[in-house]
Amino acid sequence: MFGDRGRRRAESLGIDPDRLPPGQSPTVKWPVLSVGDTPTIATDQWRLSIDGSVQQPYTLDWASFEDVAGTEWDGDVHCVTRWSKFGMRWQGAPVAELIDRARPQPTATHVLAHSYGGYTTNLPLSDVLDHPALIAHRAEGEPLEADHGGPARLLVPHLYLWKSAKWVTRLELLDHDQLGFWERNGYHHRGDPWREERYSVDDYVARATRRQVRRDAR
Repeated sequence: MFGDRGRRRAESLGIDPDRLPPGQSPTVKWPVLSVGDTPTIATDQWRLSIDGSVQQPYTLDWASFEDVAGTEWDGDVHCVTRWSKFGMRWQGAPVAELIDRARPQPTATHVLAHSYGGYTTNLPLSDVLDHPALIAHRAEGEPLEADHGGPARLLVPHLYLWKSAKWVTRLELLDHDQLGFWERNGYHHRGDPWREERYSVDDYVARATRRQVRRDAR
């Protein structure tokens, strides 16, 4: 039922409903959802480190980042809370190029994104090397506002947006999977919108079991 409403709304906005992942609904606004307080990071204090299972770890300051942040990406983004925003314009530095510069170890398989404020999220390395992924500092032609992750955030648009860590400050390459904040709290390890990977299998089963226990107790 929710999916039917979402598709009807997409059609009313002139959006091809086939662009809408299951269980989503299009929005013309850009909702703000964050864990904890919004940090304020001045660009002259901002740093991005690429380290972990790499041969040449390094850190960029804002000026060095801007020198490599000329790539644009246009497309759709999808939040696990069921909204999708279509045709967004982003600009930033390709994650694949940033990681390649650090020369990953052959054993590197995952990346853990760290944010100012302590947020983390995990991704298979292939999700930022084989798909469009940016450290983005501009959206819709404007500098990225703090509420949306500015001065710079990770953007991995083919996955739910909780994987696109706001206020990113470090990409740590690992030779194993290490769960981030939401993944430790029941969200799916990967988060593919087209497969509706919202929650981990164990957490989904636990939720279903609790619902069934409540029904049986009535």
